[in-house]
Amino acid sequence: MVNGNVCILDNGAYLAKVGLNSYEKPRVMPNCVMKAKSERRRAFIGSQIEECRDASGLFYMLSFQKGYLVNYDVQKTVWDFMFSPDGVGINLAEKVLIVTEPQFNFESNQEAMTEIFFEEYEIEGIYRTTSANLSAMKYLSDIPNITTCIVIEMGYSFTHIVPFVKRKRIKEGIRRIDIGGKLLTNHLKELISYRHLNVMDESYVVNQIKEDICFVSQDFKRDLKLSKTRENPIVTEYVLPDFTSIKRGYVKKKDDNYKDYQMLKLSNERFTIPELLFYPSDIGIRQMGVAESVLDCLKACPPCSHHVLVSNIIVTGGCAFFPGMRDRLQGEIRKLIPDEFKVNVSIPEDPISYPWFGGKILAETPDFRENIMTREDYDENGVQHSVTKFDL
Repeated sequence: MVNGNVCILDNGAYLAKVGLNSYEKPRVMPNCVMKAKSERRRAFIGSQIEECRDASGLFYMLSFQKGYLVNYDVQKTVWDFMFSPDGVGINLAEKVLIVTEPQFNFESNQEAMTEIFFEEYEIEGIYRTTSANLSAMKYLSDIPNITTCIVIEMGYSFTHIVPFVKRKRIKEGIRRIDIGGKLLTNHLKELISYRHLNVMDESYVVNQIKEDICFVSQDFKRDLKLSKTRENPIVTEYVLPDFTSIKRGYVKKKDDNYKDYQMLKLSNERFTIPELLFYPSDIGIRQMGVAESVLDCLKACPPCSHHVLVSNIIVTGGCAFFPGMRDRLQGEIRKLIPDEFKVNVSIPEDPISYPWFGGKILAETPDFRENIMTREDYDENGVQHSVTKFDL
């Protein structure tokens, strides 16, 4: 494959990661169109949000709903900007595209996306896969002599547990939890609005608060008791942005004077939000948490692979950034797994871009071109010829 002839697009529901296979790292940008109250005449597409002077009351127009691509008008707008000189500046004409799609994507969605890329962007070929598949490819290429792993993908709309045995996805073992970054942000908005001040229209700001102060508790009951004490070591004061002198909020420092700034004092909200990933029933979602889902996932996999699967668990997605996620997840799974099995959970340095690097490895495999849908295939057979390969 000629260097730079393959474009890799990890088309997430909230963030898109895009770049040529010759790039050292991808460009990451919001996969949505945004409008601000202060600048109603202008829409901000993708990374243009950095130009917004006042992001309070930001309104999102998302191309994804409940994890699936449904609004192609918004998505096409984002793609047009993404590949333009103002975005990444990639001309897709005569290039092969590796693009990710959701688990168990609808056939109509697959066909629509394939048709858009061939007709509108004149690509040479397309390879559709999932981000979990690319994460597994990256992980297995980094660990010698290992062909089996579990990918826990903590995405925007869902959390997926996807097992791979001998480099093949075990379809029957995939588990989905209806909790992702979007739900956690929305629940934090409700808690803050009920206890402090109304932030129901401040998704952008609350998402930043979640990223800056939330953590995964290693002992939930202990931390809950601590948060009720007078000395409360968990409470944190967060300086809210005013979009004049403060562009992004931050945690208050002890030695600074904040008399003129608006602040939030947050306590148990810091760890009760990520706790939903382990106990969805806390907010009425009758599903298993991540650790129980991993155990349930094993039941659909060959028993001889269980010991290798639990010793090779990789976590990706934005929620993997929560401090304490690895230790808590490993501890929770350890409680459910027989003592003779070794449990090892790893989180990459950049869990958001991790699948993109798997796409880079895929683009450089010798038989990659044999598995793509080419323009000739599309012209002869139409979108029906488009199939997704899941073997690594």
